[in-house]
Amino acid sequence: MANDTSKKFSNKQSIDNLKTSGFDRRMSIAKTSLNIGRRWAGNSVSGMFLNKEARTARNQAFMEAQANYLAAELGKLKGSVVKIGQMLAIYGEHILPPEITRALQTLNDDTATLTWPTIEKTLRQLLGNTMNELDIDPVPIGTASLAQVHRATVLATGEQVVLKIQYPGVADAINSDLALFKQLLRVSNIVPQTRALDAWFEEIRDLLHHEVDYEAEASTTERFYERLSGDSRYIVPKVNRTYSKKRLLCMSYEPGITVVSEALQFLSHERRNAIGQAAIEIMMQEVFVWGEMQTDPNFGNYLVRVSENEDDIDKLVLLDFGAVRQFDGNLLTIARGLLRAGYRHDHKAMTLAMTGYDFFDSMSDKVRSDIASLFLLATEPFSDPAQNDDIPRECLDDQNRYIWANSKLHSRLSTKATRAMQSFEFNLPPKEFMFISRKFIGAYTLLTVLDSYTNSNNLVKPYL
Repeated sequence: MANDTSKKFSNKQSIDNLKTSGFDRRMSIAKTSLNIGRRWAGNSVSGMFLNKEARTARNQAFMEAQANYLAAELGKLKGSVVKIGQMLAIYGEHILPPEITRALQTLNDDTATLTWPTIEKTLRQLLGNTMNELDIDPVPIGTASLAQVHRATVLATGEQVVLKIQYPGVADAINSDLALFKQLLRVSNIVPQTRALDAWFEEIRDLLHHEVDYEAEASTTERFYERLSGDSRYIVPKVNRTYSKKRLLCMSYEPGITVVSEALQFLSHERRNAIGQAAIEIMMQEVFVWGEMQTDPNFGNYLVRVSENEDDIDKLVLLDFGAVRQFDGNLLTIARGLLRAGYRHDHKAMTLAMTGYDFFDSMSDKVRSDIASLFLLATEPFSDPAQNDDIPRECLDDQNRYIWANSKLHSRLSTKATRAMQSFEFNLPPKEFMFISRKFIGAYTLLTVLDSYTNSNNLVKPYL
């Protein structure tokens, strides 16, 4: 939920309330289902007399239009319906048509804010008389599908804090929203109903219930605060327990600018390299040291506090620990083995690392070899240039640092993955591997935006 803290949302549209009652949300989604179903039937009838080629092109264009309509209608509801759509966009590319994932990717958190009287009433219910101890800015500094953020001052101490206020009713609507979303997909015939889709909805249910539990998020934030308190490159907000509740999180106000801010482009390239290196090193510690990972790949979860002094360190502000997921030791052992094999660019070691999980153990030798080659490409930014002759020349600078923006790694991976999947009966990867792979894709996006160069020896060698 990162936003440039120098800006406010005073020019954003405000609404008085959310449609959080089951009846209101059922009516909205039923209307959407009915419209899509009616259009689908009309498209089928009108395309009966077209040849196969023309019908295929027409159906693809129709699917695109219906997917965009679906995303637009979901966006009006806010709450967990939007979050469900966002999660499916991030993790559902293996089970959803590409038109659907593209449309769902348009769902974002930059939505209308709840009016201050509604938020004030919610805060009064949560805090009671202790709300009088705070001077709260009625204009939010951030919005999301499940909450919005307001700055405040603790009157007794002058402490500057932020209040992450969960929208009323969204936690209670999660289960019904999931059921309605599944019903919408079923009635509209947009997505085939499969066991894989059911499994993903169960996973999303667990993730959402965890994400709306701000007591759990407070504990996770405190763990990361302790872990990184001795590293001057990072800032983690400090939780204020006095004003935190299950649906309200109070933390220290940590100013900064977003990673897409134009101001970052005016920094020297070495300073941007340092910011990128710091961002990616967090991920390495999550995999190799802590055993839990922030699985939301959105680089909006970062702010940068730019130093006014050229010689001082620019700091990375880490936000939003609601999507942190713990992984079992066996999975982490495999992930570490894959990264180590990638560092050495060793196909045999990569193949050997791919054992101990049903997804890998059920593969034939040929398929395992093909997937190992795919993993070698995926780990290219973490490989030792001295051992990897396959790194394109334009991807390394004169110090052998990896140039993410020149790599075109995502498109190269997509091409290689498509070929690999066509060569065998592809099974959906375990959800845990998809979380980790998506985190790497998020890192690729972040480092590309920053145009950072990173040193693989500094990233991986400490864990060999």
